[in-house]
Amino acid sequence: MSWGLLLWLLALCALLALVVQLLRFVRADADLTLLWAEWQGRRPEWELTDMVVWVTGASSGIGEELAYQLSKLGVSLVLSARRVHELERVKRKCLENGNLKEKDILILPLDLTNRSSHEMATKAVLQEFGRIDILVNNSGVSQRALCVDTSLDVFKELIELNYLGTVSLTKCVLPHMIERKQGKIVTVNSIVGIIAAPLSTGYCASKHALRGFFNTLRTELTTYPGITISNICPGPVQSNIVKNALTEEVTKTTGSTADESYKMATSRCVRLMLVTMANDLKEVWIADHPFLLMFYLWQYMPTLAWWLTNKAAKRRIENFKSGVDADSSYFRSVKKKHD
Repeated sequence: MSWGLLLWLLALCALLALVVQLLRFVRADADLTLLWAEWQGRRPEWELTDMVVWVTGASSGIGEELAYQLSKLGVSLVLSARRVHELERVKRKCLENGNLKEKDILILPLDLTNRSSHEMATKAVLQEFGRIDILVNNSGVSQRALCVDTSLDVFKELIELNYLGTVSLTKCVLPHMIERKQGKIVTVNSIVGIIAAPLSTGYCASKHALRGFFNTLRTELTTYPGITISNICPGPVQSNIVKNALTEEVTKTTGSTADESYKMATSRCVRLMLVTMANDLKEVWIADHPFLLMFYLWQYMPTLAWWLTNKAAKRRIENFKSGVDADSSYFRSVKKKHD
């Protein structure tokens, strides 16, 4: 075989590989590393069985669905949130549809803003199950208001709950994991922990802070390879996050009941989260297009990403000021154009 023919074949193979990757990306609903792990990596059903998993924000949305899927894997569950009656409801459904018994689920009411209670809560989990294998930091609240109109109390609440509360609980659990030299700390961040989005200045700030904290914490744990830090960055997912989002005052939420059919199904997002845990991935992006594309543009083509973001921001703010639901009206139109 001549060198010319060999080079031609190599170029053809490279071109075919590129085409395959492009086709995978067009159909993707997560970053390609995560999708590869889902296809060829370790299965949650093999890796997570018999673990003790503590889930905050377990009373609704992603946290609730995570509890249901974990209950089918034979784990021991700790469910935390502020609304005890909702936690009881989630527990009942886990027992009805999962593979767990009463003794396998602990309901532990928790307010992340009450940082003085976190040490006691951690001790309660250790007393009940003897260990914490996985901490899932899922609690949080979003925001829908222009910065100029927003009370400083809203920013304080967002930082207290989304950032400081999460950091506080992590610091309480971390010494136990260091002592055992193993554990997984999984934090549900957001697409806006990477990019920027109007009407969410305080929320974006809290999520950017979380990403910076956990990325840096990972560097401090290099001598403990058994302890893994995973940042989960979802795009729009079906949940109550917009309904419960703060507005310009800390006492007001949007109460939005807008259609969320354009968002990713919660069950799909959670399944990909379980794959992340099973494969110890450091950071994952979970979103349908065009939101997944925006992750990549912000990472690799920031100038173009800023141009697109500013165009989108102008329309979103106009919708917000005119009283039109800023999320559904804009995101649905963008997704329709992409499709």
